[in-house]
Amino acid sequence: MLASRFISDLAARGRYTFTVEEAAKALHQSPVAARAALRRLGKKGEIAMPYRGFWVIVPPENRSSGCLPPDQFIPQLMEHLKEPYYAGLLSAAEHLGAAHHRPQVFQVVVAKNRPPIDCGKVRIRFIARKNVAEIPTVSFKTPRGFLKLSTPEATSFDLVGYPDRSAGLDNVATILAELAEQLDAGKLVEVARLSPIAWAQRLGYLLDLVMADDKTAALARYIEQKQPVVTPLARSIPFKGAEKNSRWRVMINTAVEAEV
Repeated sequence: MLASRFISDLAARGRYTFTVEEAAKALHQSPVAARAALRRLGKKGEIAMPYRGFWVIVPPENRSSGCLPPDQFIPQLMEHLKEPYYAGLLSAAEHLGAAHHRPQVFQVVVAKNRPPIDCGKVRIRFIARKNVAEIPTVSFKTPRGFLKLSTPEATSFDLVGYPDRSAGLDNVATILAELAEQLDAGKLVEVARLSPIAWAQRLGYLLDLVMADDKTAALARYIEQKQPVVTPLARSIPFKGAEKNSRWRVMINTAVEAEV
């Protein structure tokens, strides 16, 4: 069987990812010979290799980007790597309809640090969170299957927890204002128990700031029970002399403005 026929047969069955080992077996070739055949197809733009030994089929409508859209192969790649994951932060916000601006990279939360992936114009960045397998997720349907996505509540916590990966606190506040209607007060507390307490403090303050205080009563009770130390709103800015928000035990050491 020719490599091009192998690719066509996979696509006809609705499969758009495969490994070198699968190709070698189907082509009755050694892995070395299979790799050479696949590289030839790769040069034509028909397939791409976002990860060593893992290939994606690139349909004609995606040839200009040089890769399959990330939400259409990340589930298969993470299954191949046997690692828990979810699409999070700005990528989750976008899929939840709350991204104010289209993210420049696709963000995937995993248990440990991973090198970034650049496949054509597609850029994938990994964020490490040790308890990734415990974070609540939802399934999002894509043209190639289902993507695991952080829930609105988990997305809110991650955005606040990684503001440098979320285009800053102004952008975080803007997204929270969009996400607010989807948030469940009880589920916010459930995610708070899985997150650093300072994240809950900052998130509560920002939700109040964007007029989503109808969702924060249970979270405020949780903070009151925990009696955490005071935390700065922005970790990288000095907070000596800053105003203190007593409800959330947060030092307001920066002004945050949401785009509305």
